[in-house]
Amino acid sequence: MMKNYRETDPEFVERVEHFAFDEVVNEPGQQLDEVTRHMAILATLLGCQGTDVFRRELPQALDVGVTPVMAKEIVYQAVDYLGMGRVLPFLDITNEVLTARGVALPLEGQATTTMEDRLENGAQAQADIFGTQMLEACKAGHINRWLAANCCCEPQLTSHAKGNMNLGNDKDFLIWVTSQCLPYIGSPRSLNAVTCVNKAAEG
Repeated sequence: MMKNYRETDPEFVERVEHFAFDEVVNEPGQQLDEVTRHMAILATLLGCQGTDVFRRELPQALDVGVTPVMAKEIVYQAVDYLGMGRVLPFLDITNEVLTARGVALPLEGQATTTMEDRLENGAQAQADIFGTQMLEACKAGHINRWLAANCCCEPQLTSHAKGNMNLGNDKDFLIWVTSQCLPYIGSPRSLNAVTCVNKAAEG
């Protein structure tokens, strides 16, 4: 059952809502389109294990245009970084919310690889994002091979930021995304993320 913090903690709610849903969202030069903003928040809540807020956020995200496929993909992609133990509660929440909204499960398949070609395609995706040296990285051991076959990314945030820039997003955009997530993960983690983005932008 959702707690009614407006009754028990009205001053807390007033300040938090003003910060998260007014100041952060409307900061000049930091605005994101609603779909991107809500996708970033969903992913952030997975990372910080915010199940209660995720349950509240997902319907809002769906209302502004995040599709069921997008929502599921955010959850699926998190497994390689967080592990099944941390992600399955979010998959359960996602299925509950989608079912309650009349979405038939399972969704139509979205796979772009097969079990036979996923390693080759994953290594190529890494190379496209991070550079051609990644074509050999999957041969450096079984964990690197698993990463290439299953998630196509390195674990370091700086590498992800650099890869994101290689795909066309600039430093300002990544900082805007980080800013939108600050109310959900706090200042220290957000500042660390900004440092990684700046480092990636330096080359």
